[in-house]
Amino acid sequence: MIKFLNIQKINAQYADELKQVAAEVIDSGWYLLGERVKIFEQQLAEYIRVKHAIACGNGLDALRLILKAYKELGILKDGDEIIVPANTYIATILAITDNQLKPVLVEPDINTYNLDISLIEKYINENTKAIVVVHLYGQVCWNKQLEEIAKKYNLLIIEDNAQAIGALYHDEFSNELKRTGSLGNAAGNSFYPGKNLGALGDAGAVTTNDDKLAEIVRALGNYGSKQKYINEYKGYNSRMDEIQAAFLTIKLKYLDEENQKRREIAKYYCEHIKNDKIILPLDSNKINISNYLGHVWHLFVVRTKERDKLQNYLAEKGIQTLIHYPIPPHKQKAFKEWNYISFPITEKIHNEVLSLPMSSILDENEIKTIVNVLNKY
Repeated sequence: MIKFLNIQKINAQYADELKQVAAEVIDSGWYLLGERVKIFEQQLAEYIRVKHAIACGNGLDALRLILKAYKELGILKDGDEIIVPANTYIATILAITDNQLKPVLVEPDINTYNLDISLIEKYINENTKAIVVVHLYGQVCWNKQLEEIAKKYNLLIIEDNAQAIGALYHDEFSNELKRTGSLGNAAGNSFYPGKNLGALGDAGAVTTNDDKLAEIVRALGNYGSKQKYINEYKGYNSRMDEIQAAFLTIKLKYLDEENQKRREIAKYYCEHIKNDKIILPLDSNKINISNYLGHVWHLFVVRTKERDKLQNYLAEKGIQTLIHYPIPPHKQKAFKEWNYISFPITEKIHNEVLSLPMSSILDENEIKTIVNVLNKY
């Protein structure tokens, strides 16, 4: 059986280091808001190249905290509109609605699955205050046009960087390579165990260069308190514990190496899967995938009109796959007020996508087996 994602095997590579720091944290007697979290925050900020990284409980909380902090700053208020991709995991949208803000759903680009930036401007009105971009499946969603739109209409850009940590964007203005998580005004990051940088439990972080925002985010995640028992805001309890911070500090050292392995696997898939029924995510004839730093391949997602049939066929051959995601947010019962709305491109994607096994520990035989089985479908 080829697992979709063998987290146990991924963490086994670093087991000795992980067990050592776990023992150190246990023996320290200090489990929250300690030195391990400070060290991870500092190293994460250096890695993403921002002034501030604020650890929190999970990726959804990271986005929630950003939006709530902007409300505390008076930059956002109840009912303000936030542009967001229709094609995303529901957490992106929950962060908006949890803050009494209004999501405005915009269709994705059928080729990248990311927000179609060329459509944004027609959704902007006097109530629009921010754009949330999602670097879906690990691919950068950013360009010069997005920056120009934000500047023209004085909009915040918030990144949902849950799936793309380590991805790089080439800034045409400065000729610099910048990491996702540093491109917008602020970013929410997730360290859910299955992510490219995965904790051994839930964990997340906010990254930003905004000093005041960082200060408020940190307080909001600790009951709205900067000083114990003095609460300036109506906050949350959303803190990363010391043991997860210790684990993540170790795994961060290996992130770029693991992301590069993912690129090599994606390159092999794109060059060797030859089946007219299967639509691949990137054209390897147009781009050298192993050198393309704008994608970290959190997921390798193909499309086919026979998705369920293909998934069953692969399962019979001992290959585990998943669907990211079977039901779009606007068709979920949680948002029943949107169920009547049609987003044809989003719905097409959700009906056709299938995620193939993708991780840094897939071996050559497994990759070749997957390709051979797909080519025989």
